[in-house]
Amino acid sequence: MVPRYARPAMSAIWEPEARYRIWFEIEAHATEKLGELGVVPTSAAKALWDWWATDPKIDVEAIDAIEAVTKHDVIAFLTWVAEQVGDEARFMHQGMTSSDVLDTTLSVQLAKASDILLEDLDLLLAAIRRRAEEHKYTPTIGRSHGIHAEPVTFGLKLAQAYAEFARCRERLANARREIATCAISGAVGTFANVSPEVEEHVAERLGLAIEPVSTQVIPRDRHAMYFATLAVIAGSIERLAVEVRHLQRTEVLEAEEYFSPGQKGSSAMPHKRNPILTENLTGQARMIRAYALPALENVALWHERDISHSSVERFIGPDATITLDFALARLAGVIDKLLVYPERMRKNLDRMGGLVHSQRVLLALTQAGVSREDAYRLVQRNAMKVWESDGALSLLDLLKSDDEVTAALTPEQLEEKFDLDYHFKHVDTIFARVFGA
Repeated sequence: MVPRYARPAMSAIWEPEARYRIWFEIEAHATEKLGELGVVPTSAAKALWDWWATDPKIDVEAIDAIEAVTKHDVIAFLTWVAEQVGDEARFMHQGMTSSDVLDTTLSVQLAKASDILLEDLDLLLAAIRRRAEEHKYTPTIGRSHGIHAEPVTFGLKLAQAYAEFARCRERLANARREIATCAISGAVGTFANVSPEVEEHVAERLGLAIEPVSTQVIPRDRHAMYFATLAVIAGSIERLAVEVRHLQRTEVLEAEEYFSPGQKGSSAMPHKRNPILTENLTGQARMIRAYALPALENVALWHERDISHSSVERFIGPDATITLDFALARLAGVIDKLLVYPERMRKNLDRMGGLVHSQRVLLALTQAGVSREDAYRLVQRNAMKVWESDGALSLLDLLKSDDEVTAALTPEQLEEKFDLDYHFKHVDTIFARVFGA
């Protein structure tokens, strides 16, 4: 985790003290149920919760010192707690195994992280929607292969982004449900030394579902799906970031990132205003996607359990969620403050002499009785003249001067095919599909 790209609330989930607090709650809840079942004295859970009620400081350094000897983190933690609580602490961890604590804790952390990410997505969606409605009918050029295609509106560009991030939110909500599972099943997951009722109790207290078959570890297909979902969200972040980067190019300059007073774009060139935020988002998206692959490789563990996944998740759990949290917040800020230039959009839309209306002329010719092959040839030969003139010539003028074209279409009919508003007649329909009626 790089502090430069971290926000406090998400980072706090992954702090050692936060992890140890979840460990304690798992152990205490389990001990509580074991007491109800008569496996351990009820005084054991009371002693644990009485100590916890004092809001004790978790001494991370002391636990680390014990682990330096034991070479086992859970044992080190249990040893430290016993030193604080006293004799009753010996009843902790009855019939449990380390993975019961570690896997359930990771589920809690990922669920909490998901709640923050879902809030991030809500804020991003709100920003995109506001700007989409603001520019619902702002004409701009649609591009395919980076080349002028046909007119769209800037609002439609943003509506597409909204729909995509709405799908991202739904996927993340599903991934949260799938990852939020509890496993308290003991060695190799048979419940031989700990009742399934203990697992049910801990799961209820922590707001988790029960893992049907844990085999000592929660199956890692759940985690693979979770981190793959984060990777897809990162891909959507990059898609929108790249759009902004392209629109900010000097030759295009239809939109650009907000440039704050006192901001500097280059150490050498005082004139520069660079898309640094969206470039940064592209880099962060690459990292988040990179975390999906090791999560997929974690699925194949040996038999009922090994720990080849453990070191991986100590990296990707914090790094993926912290980075995505930062990226979503940054993108929301970019969209919220995005500088949009409708006049430049219109200038770019018009700069190629009306070529963007070529399809309407093609279709009109076919409807007037010209074969599609001949219609395409007639429009293309005039369009290429405009293309080669870099927009200095007018497609409409050339078509009006083409005898083969005017044999099928009148000048008035040709002029009607160059109506910009024609392309926006279904904008309301698209917006209703995306945002609701």
